[in-house]
Amino acid sequence: MTDYGKSSGLKKVMVCHMHTEGVAGYTEPDCEGIFRSCSFFMAANVRKAVAEGRSDCVPIFLSEIPLLFHRKIIRPDVSLVQVSPPDQHGFCSLGTSVDCVRAALMHSKTIVAQVNPQMPRTFGDATVHQSHFDFAVKVDSPLPEHGGRPPTDIETKIGKQIAGNLVEDGATLQMGIGNIPDAVLAELTNHKDLGIHSEMFSGGIIDLVNKGCITNNRKTINKGKIIGSFLIGTRALYDFVDNNPYVEMRDVAYVNNTGIIAQNPKMTAINSCIEIDLTGQVVSDSIGTRMYSGFGGQVDFIRGAAEALDGLGKPIIALPSVTNKGESKISPLIKHGAGVVTTRAHVHYIVTEHGIAYLFGKTLRQRAHALISISHPDHRESLEKAAFERFKCMPAP
Repeated sequence: MTDYGKSSGLKKVMVCHMHTEGVAGYTEPDCEGIFRSCSFFMAANVRKAVAEGRSDCVPIFLSEIPLLFHRKIIRPDVSLVQVSPPDQHGFCSLGTSVDCVRAALMHSKTIVAQVNPQMPRTFGDATVHQSHFDFAVKVDSPLPEHGGRPPTDIETKIGKQIAGNLVEDGATLQMGIGNIPDAVLAELTNHKDLGIHSEMFSGGIIDLVNKGCITNNRKTINKGKIIGSFLIGTRALYDFVDNNPYVEMRDVAYVNNTGIIAQNPKMTAINSCIEIDLTGQVVSDSIGTRMYSGFGGQVDFIRGAAEALDGLGKPIIALPSVTNKGESKISPLIKHGAGVVTTRAHVHYIVTEHGIAYLFGKTLRQRAHALISISHPDHRESLEKAAFERFKCMPAP
């Protein structure tokens, strides 16, 4: 890519994108001045470039990313998309990535499609007629895969806490990718009539669908359908969604609309974070001043579940009590420069392997008491001392 950029005379090309997998060659130092990455949700392949000032990131709710195109804040000259081959009617599918892609296509001057037979054909807002493409290139490449490793003991304990205490029969679930969501799904094999309405979902749902635990029959909106917006997982997940009318991939402005989310019965939103302070401030996109990911759909779903029309929604933040280095993820103060994604006013349930803290409507000292009770035992004494210094009184239920 670097050689092409230099030989073509390209300069100052802004590459706007969501989470991407694999090598991001356009972020390398020798591409500086040619390409500049702009992430709406960062992945590992661009973190170094952002930290070194060669790339940008945009703090934004996932539900609002399409507005960047609709309001012409971003005016794409060229959209590069990967699609399935056309069917007999000429319709291709965006497959695993509808999210903000459809909005970008609507406003792009030129559309270049990579037609990949390994891209699963999905339905909903994913279908695009081939006549909309200005250029098409045939490729035959496997999709990036993610996940598949067994959960750790800590992740399994968190999964048991959530599945056994917070997920009810007939609940509609939102959960992202990662081992904590997979650990929750693994513990739901005795549940009934679950539904899925999530910006993304993992291969953990396949077993639950096959066992009849996920039916989507209790949903009052998109009844009988699994609703998602983008996917990344194993080949088994891609095979599951391929040509499957049970799954609808929708524009993220719809999937993550709090008014839509709130209509789902017993809406249970399960998200994770990097750290949380004793007042309930949730840091999810940064480690100190270093940007790590993005807002994503966390706030969309935490708020949508809290506003559930049936009054039975459960907004959940789940995290291990300590980092891999043994540091407490429940801290007296968030790290210097870290950004709050979910505010302390938005927080309801916090779950670690040591239990569940319910913070909604609690005072600061009550919150500190509840969070200390689910922190790692090795850190409880120091957290209690820090809470006393901060609030000038002992944490109490």
